[in-house]
Amino acid sequence: MSGEIVISKVSKIFNQGKAEEVIALNGVDFTIPAGSFVSLIGPSGCGKTTLLRCIAGLEKPTSGEVLADGVKITKPGSDRGFAFQQANLFPWLTIRENVAFGLKARHIYKENKKDVEDFINLVGLKGFEKSYPHQLSGGMNQRASLARALVGHPKILLLDEPLGALDAFTRMTMQDEILRLKNKHNTTMVMVTHDVDEAVYLSDYVVVMTPRPSKVEKIIKIELSHPRARGQDVFLNYRTQILEILNYAGKVQEVEYAI
Repeated sequence: MSGEIVISKVSKIFNQGKAEEVIALNGVDFTIPAGSFVSLIGPSGCGKTTLLRCIAGLEKPTSGEVLADGVKITKPGSDRGFAFQQANLFPWLTIRENVAFGLKARHIYKENKKDVEDFINLVGLKGFEKSYPHQLSGGMNQRASLARALVGHPKILLLDEPLGALDAFTRMTMQDEILRLKNKHNTTMVMVTHDVDEAVYLSDYVVVMTPRPSKVEKIIKIELSHPRARGQDVFLNYRTQILEILNYAGKVQEVEYAI
């Protein structure tokens, strides 16, 4: 199981050739090592999710290419799982049925039936298999969403701010859950986030992107072992470094007031 991603000079233009065209990505170029955890961080609207969707095969680059293990990505594939910002579970299906949905759609449920139970157990939802999404908390639904994304054993898991709607304590618990799943299965994970602390806590590499038209400003390797202490000096140093690149490190802009 590998999972290397090569993003080669990727640009993406929406409404190309029209007066209102938007350049979302402008020659983005970097490689994500197999089995690593990479966070994409940058200003809102800078193209992070667009890049994630290009890796997923949900968007096609206007120029350049994305490769997974040397194969050009042209469409979605079972080698890539996607966890969205909202859990997006089917409300009329139970948790077990939601987790099994992708396997059934690919007609491989019978030979992988045991995996459904294994992943439900792995994300801590044993005993809730017959529950419906509306009967569970937001954090539990996100756990089910992760199980659904992972049950097909993708080499690559793409996460589009999957924890953004959770309260702080549930979010930290889920961060540990994601790390546990990654380490158990050696999955390559790429996550879009606006949370600098989250990026430092989870990532092997943090890719800081510029405002639109987006390119890579800097790639920071986080050389900390897990588990990481959020109050540790070196953790805070990485946090400050990223904020400085984003121009948010304690800089106070003078404001003129008119009375």
